Amino acid sequence: MAKPSNRDKILAEGLRVVHAHGFAGSGVRDIVRAAGVPQGSFTNHFASKEAFGLEIIDLYLARGRDTMKATLLDDTQPPLARLAAYIDFQKDRQSQNGMRNGCLFGNFAAEASESCDSIRLRLVDVFGEVQTAMTYCLRAAVKAGELPADFDCEETAGFIVSSLQGANLLCKTHRDSAPIDRFKKVLFEKVLR
Repeated sequence: MAKPSNRDKILAEGLRVVHAHGFAGSGVRDIVRAAGVPQGSFTNHFASKEAFGLEIIDLYLARGRDTMKATLLDDTQPPLARLAAYIDFQKDRQSQNGMRNGCLFGNFAAEASESCDSIRLRLVDVFGEVQTAMTYCLRAAVKAGELPADFDCEETAGFIVSSLQGANLLCKTHRDSAPIDRFKKVLFEKVLR
């Protein structure tokens, strides 16, 4: 097995550092120290911290795509069970660090959207991709008879993505999973019934 390059180390450890401390709260020095590489390695591999931020968004999205494929897009499972599994996965992932880190996408949206247009626009695409997967799952639920034929899948998918991001931020704030639990309960008992 090949030894990870300095670039790979910077991305992997940088993602971890930024997820834990925020984009603004993570200096290049913190990132290279965590990666165990010389500081010059960062500028050798990334034109700017913004370029690095875009790459860790894509790295995190790759993991998110695996989750969507295993849940929302898994046609072997009942659609609403897939949606529940997706929400549960979000909660479980956040629980691994005591609800301290939240969702990297939501964190970037909250702190970098104002100052960095390239990151803001990339997040628009990312949230759109998640909403598309959510819409696919809800349309499958309509086809399976789990939701009414006239159910507005696209609007509801947008509502779910927005609400789940809000619940993620509240979980991070409270260091408790109650906001996601409340969101899931209201979603399944009131919106999707």
